[in-house]
Amino acid sequence: MDLVIRGARVVDGTGAASYRADVGVTDGRITAISREGGERLTGRRLLDAAGLALSPGFIDMHAHSDLALLRDPDHSAKAAQGVTLEVLGQDGLSYAPVDDRTLAEVRRAITGWNGDGSDIDFDWRSVGEYLDRLDRSHGGRGIAVNAAYLIPQGTVRMLAVGWDDREAAPEELARMKQLVAEGMEQGAVGMSSGLTYTPGMYAGDAELTELCRVVASYGGYYCPHHRSYGAGALEAYEEMVGLTRAAGCALHLAHATMNFGVNKGRAPELLTLLDEALDAGADISLDTYPYTPGCTTLVALLPSWASEGGPEAVMARLRDDGTAERIRHHLEVIGSDGCHGVPMEWDTIEISGVADPALAEFVGRRLDGWTTARRLLLDDRLGSTILQHVGHEENVRAIMRHRVHTGGSDGILQGVKPHPRAYGTFPHYLGHYARELGVLSLEETVAHLTSRPAARLRLGDRGLVREGYRADLVLFDPDTVAAGSTFEAPRTLPTGIPHVLIDGRFVIEDGKRTDVLAGRAIRRT
Repeated sequence: MDLVIRGARVVDGTGAASYRADVGVTDGRITAISREGGERLTGRRLLDAAGLALSPGFIDMHAHSDLALLRDPDHSAKAAQGVTLEVLGQDGLSYAPVDDRTLAEVRRAITGWNGDGSDIDFDWRSVGEYLDRLDRSHGGRGIAVNAAYLIPQGTVRMLAVGWDDREAAPEELARMKQLVAEGMEQGAVGMSSGLTYTPGMYAGDAELTELCRVVASYGGYYCPHHRSYGAGALEAYEEMVGLTRAAGCALHLAHATMNFGVNKGRAPELLTLLDEALDAGADISLDTYPYTPGCTTLVALLPSWASEGGPEAVMARLRDDGTAERIRHHLEVIGSDGCHGVPMEWDTIEISGVADPALAEFVGRRLDGWTTARRLLLDDRLGSTILQHVGHEENVRAIMRHRVHTGGSDGILQGVKPHPRAYGTFPHYLGHYARELGVLSLEETVAHLTSRPAARLRLGDRGLVREGYRADLVLFDPDTVAAGSTFEAPRTLPTGIPHVLIDGRFVIEDGKRTDVLAGRAIRRT
């Protein structure tokens, strides 16, 4: 064998009790597992794993590394956490499928998530071309970790309908269905939506149901950032459950939180809703990050009518004093749909990043009102990102215990002061919530982060430590593993994860990033 990992505590991803074993790897796959007391495996290289746990690689079900994987061959933000696969194309906005017009628009719209892309050669337009580009990145060597892709429904609507707040015409709906079908045929694993982001939020249930029927016909899943995580959150969850059941489509709820004061302590109501649907035969899963604050762009908080027409139209409205006053009234008095129907509490908004370095003084500051927010939106040309301190710890813990829960970082890597979840989600689950708090056992936690997401993605040879499976593996110290990232120092790498392998190749070895680029695009088959 190429490699024998000797004497590890195998946490195999099933949730069953861990056990001691030697694990052998050949040609990128697990070829032998010999439990303690059995045959001692030998190979060309031996790795002494005494004191370490061996688990499948972690799968980040909600990532915003769409350009980061192209930009940064190191990508230690995820590799050092033990992430071996990320799911991109989230929240209904990403860079394929596009034409020249929509590429420019989407780059502008999500500058706060991924940068403006001025350092990227956008030499693709289709989903398949984007996946090909991942494979031939960095001189053809590939990418740091594996990546799967969701077709972004907002980008698809941008292509077929534009930025108008209206029902799609029959020919426009037919065009969107064609684009979704093409994306699925080219390897996407499903479709995402951002139903508090324009223009995806302008789609009604009938339109979304038709698109979900296309996704279902290819065996994919629908991943909505639904219409509210605040006022009306339960109704928004119920809408997604009903919509996908009508379409016969699997549902994966993105960053499934219950936020804002109106939802304090209400996670059990959500879990009851999901349990009833599951017991009735629905195919549902969800992901969360183990933190209370959220993260998005400042412009996303605006009411949907203020964002109609695209970024330039937003800027024009912000410049006009009368329209800006209407926006303020919606934010502070009515409750903007962009802010989940909850009247704005400015002191919950912390600036985490700016596109213009000249505005760096704002990073780390809480907003003091609409006047400052308006000025920043204009001066930063809508590129500012925020932390939104509106979550509840009891909700976070209750949801992560659920039987269909998986892990997703929702990691935005841009900005001077990004959310620490980008660098810390997976070790934070293992260290803080499993070891320190005992919210889940170590075995349960690993199952949430490995086999459950692999099953949702229909990956028949990933997500378990099992003979014949790909050797996407993590070795960590269960007594010391912890997130290094904090809100004060969010780019600090984790501790207690000395080795990470993808396809049997070390991407992290002895706690250091190697120059190996073993990641590839994972296509639906």
